[in-house]
Amino acid sequence: MMDIQQKTINTIRTLAVDTVQKANSGHPGAPMGMAAMAYAVWADAMCHNPKDPQWQNRDRFVLSNGHASALLYSLLHLFGYGLTMDDLKNFRQWGSKTPGHPEYRHTPGVETTTGPLGQGIANAVGFAIAETMLAAKFNKPEFPVVDHRVYAFCGDGCMMEGIASEAAALAGTMKLGKLTLLYDDNDISIEGNTDIAMREDVGMRFAAYGWQVIKVDDGNDVQKLLSAIAEARRDDRPSLIICKTIIGYGCPAKQGTAGCHGSPLGDDNVLAMKKTLGMPEGAFCVDDDVYAHLAECTKRGEQREAEWNDLMLRYAEKYPELKKEYDVWFNQELPEGLMDDPELWEYDGRIATRATSGTMINRLAKRLPNLVGGSADLAPSNNTYIKDGGDYSAENRSGRNMHFGVREHAMAAICNGMALHGGLRVFCGTFFVFSDYMKHAIRMSAIMKLPVTYVLTHDSIGVGEDGATHEPVEQLAGLRAIPDLQVIRPADGKETTAAWLTAITSGLPTCLVLTRQSLPQYNHCGRCGFKGGYILSDCDRAPDVLLMASGSEVEQVLGAQAELAKDGIAARVISMPCMETFLKQDDEYRESVMPNAIRARVAMEAGATMPWYRFTGLDGAVIGLDHYGASAPAAILFKEYGFTVENVVATAKRVLGK
Repeated sequence: MMDIQQKTINTIRTLAVDTVQKANSGHPGAPMGMAAMAYAVWADAMCHNPKDPQWQNRDRFVLSNGHASALLYSLLHLFGYGLTMDDLKNFRQWGSKTPGHPEYRHTPGVETTTGPLGQGIANAVGFAIAETMLAAKFNKPEFPVVDHRVYAFCGDGCMMEGIASEAAALAGTMKLGKLTLLYDDNDISIEGNTDIAMREDVGMRFAAYGWQVIKVDDGNDVQKLLSAIAEARRDDRPSLIICKTIIGYGCPAKQGTAGCHGSPLGDDNVLAMKKTLGMPEGAFCVDDDVYAHLAECTKRGEQREAEWNDLMLRYAEKYPELKKEYDVWFNQELPEGLMDDPELWEYDGRIATRATSGTMINRLAKRLPNLVGGSADLAPSNNTYIKDGGDYSAENRSGRNMHFGVREHAMAAICNGMALHGGLRVFCGTFFVFSDYMKHAIRMSAIMKLPVTYVLTHDSIGVGEDGATHEPVEQLAGLRAIPDLQVIRPADGKETTAAWLTAITSGLPTCLVLTRQSLPQYNHCGRCGFKGGYILSDCDRAPDVLLMASGSEVEQVLGAQAELAKDGIAARVISMPCMETFLKQDDEYRESVMPNAIRARVAMEAGATMPWYRFTGLDGAVIGLDHYGASAPAAILFKEYGFTVENVVATAKRVLGK
């Protein structure tokens, strides 16, 4: 007779297979191979409480190989996270709680959205970093109020992605000992055996990164898995547990082959699998003793949370101020009067917006002690360093400045993990052109609506002598196309302040696109920047032409306004730091700024012209870059490419027919 442990593991397998079969879509092979791994982690190793999925001191679980979502959904159902059998039956269907890949905020118990391979590993690194930072801040002797681990599953595909190497190298450097990565080593990818594209020794690679590497030769042996997890806990390094598994385990016709990776097994093979495993033939069958067994397993998590709640009560008595600060951090509360603090809005003289952003970071850091961040080895250029904030490292968990190294993709995904963890406000920086390396992680920020701030400097041909490889052209258009992402290109210090305040209050990811070259400070209230677009300088009568720009080009259109006035042409200057925010304003406001009746319009921006035609229409004109730049001093490039007052004037007259 099958013992309850093996019966539960096989139930996880059959439930995942039935879920995929019912949908006639999905990936059954990985859940079948990883079922024992999942049981070992969820039933024994991981501390979690299904009755309170948001318990702050829970262990975190990340399914980096998100295509194996049927495994996660089976676990969430069986462990009592509120996912019903009907939810499993609606896998991959419209309006279901069980989408094709796990989605944060959509399904209870899902810690992060995964699917793009490798990013989950970086998210897990971010979770682990956040835990160490918060522990350093809040833990006291006999009061380990922040003390939890991170478990992540990954597959061969994750290991092929460069982001996995980037993130793992940083995790090893930072000695993230509470991070355990379980690798489903089944030698199969979509195209067949992995040796067609991957023959390295993954264990040696991770050992070189500074990880503890543990091998389990049979991924179905729960005791070996638990011993490996226990060994991982005893080491101060992150641990990679290489679990040798068989994809599609239990299906005689398809196990060990690519045929079960990304398509249902088929009815006959499902029945054959269940017979092989000694399980009932019916679909979606779960015996009561399996539910009872897992309910018993979850009692440990319930007890741990009860103990933690008691610990927090005693902590509040002994360290009342720290407890208050803990609540402020996790509730993302803002200091009273922050938005109206006059110091935040004060700037003098010509200053690059990267510099005003750096000033703002440090002003905010004094008021928001949970603001942390760093750069991809460009902090002096990005102006992203928090003065007197210390450097985060394996030796100093209290540092507020992260050093990600030249790892843009991992940096962004790690910041997603830090934001997901809770308790911190996170930013990261690089040159704007290198946002391309970060693009998919930024996209994941937007999908999950994570308030990560991306500081992207050297925003145009103003980079100058570094040439076309370092001069962004298409990046603004590309990022503006991402839903739920705020892309803000401020024109001066006050717009930069508004941008940063937007970033920390909106609950959405924000890209701050900032200049290398110095810009003037303009006479405006600053708070107009919260509208996304506003009248920076108006004329004394109804305007003949609307001149609009963002960032550094606002200076040129302002100069053109004065020149046009000499010829009796009334021009209104509109600063447009954030198109997305402007378009969210009501019709009345947008009409007050940009009247529909005024068809003569000129936009200028040192980037691709495409986004601006939404505002200029067919009767207007856009001065921009639809080609790459060149290596030369910035002033020469702006002149040669037509970013001049004279060109704005000439273009305005042309659209006016003069």
